[in-house]
Amino acid sequence: MPQNETLIFIVFNLFILGMLALDLGVFHKKAHAVSIKEATLWSVVWITLSLLFNIGLYFWVLSNTGSTDEATRISLEFLAGYLIEKSLSVDNIFVFILIFSYFGVPPQYQHKVLFWGVLGALIMRALFIWAGVVLISRFEWILYIFGAILFVSGWKMMFQKETEVHPEKNIFIKLAKRFFPVTTVFESQKFFIRKDGKLFITPMLLVLITVETTDVVFAVDSIPAVFGVTRDPFIVYSSNVFAILGLRALYFVLSGVMNTFYYLKHGLSLILVFIGVKMLIADFIHIPITISLLVIAAVLALSVGSSIIRRRRLTLKESAQEKQ
Repeated sequence: MPQNETLIFIVFNLFILGMLALDLGVFHKKAHAVSIKEATLWSVVWITLSLLFNIGLYFWVLSNTGSTDEATRISLEFLAGYLIEKSLSVDNIFVFILIFSYFGVPPQYQHKVLFWGVLGALIMRALFIWAGVVLISRFEWILYIFGAILFVSGWKMMFQKETEVHPEKNIFIKLAKRFFPVTTVFESQKFFIRKDGKLFITPMLLVLITVETTDVVFAVDSIPAVFGVTRDPFIVYSSNVFAILGLRALYFVLSGVMNTFYYLKHGLSLILVFIGVKMLIADFIHIPITISLLVIAAVLALSVGSSIIRRRRLTLKESAQEKQ
């Protein structure tokens, strides 16, 4: 990155905090079930902001370095990191659906859980990225470990059966229940409530704890994956942030049609394997960022396209059977 990196981080984080405050304090101040139309609009907003940021990043680097090659490289690295994080976040959505179903979270309360879940994820991702940067700067060989983790994770995902969630086995859930009594029903959108002078936690807090701890597991894959396409901490961080910020809206868009994307998990597994191999062979074979970006985009397009074709074929088959 160019000069004034600290200033960039400060301005960027102030912008993100402002957008989050606007989101919860203005547009979602009153609890309501988020419609697909509203969620789609917010998805477009976050994707547009991400692309505008990338364009601004290109011209900012260009003005500071005078190099179109450097500006292009930085912007392509951001785009590749954003695509990786955005695609992997779809896997988060499926798990969120299972968590909300397990706890029976009312639709009008789901946005608040996701909001605080995203805020916690941003903090945890920042810590993870900082730790990754420190480790790589001191022990560059750790990139081989990151590559191996991605390869194994992608291979396991390829053959993984249906995902299950077990909040009752979550150690943080057990600790929360040990120190606080839990209400039997949701108390509006509150995480804590006081009854007869005694402090209770609500199921909303248990849901939030489950979401946050689940994100830690996802971060183990997603953050090393972005380090596979860039070493710049700001690019890793900003691409993570923009992908996570759009996660809530994407959840409400895709929650009802997740079964349509049958081959998406296979595509994600191939991307993880590809990035893992790229990191493992980096000292012997350099794969340019343009090639990496094309591979990621092609795999995503192929997996989504194949899933849509499969769904249409199944629909036609079901219609034909009904007519018989």
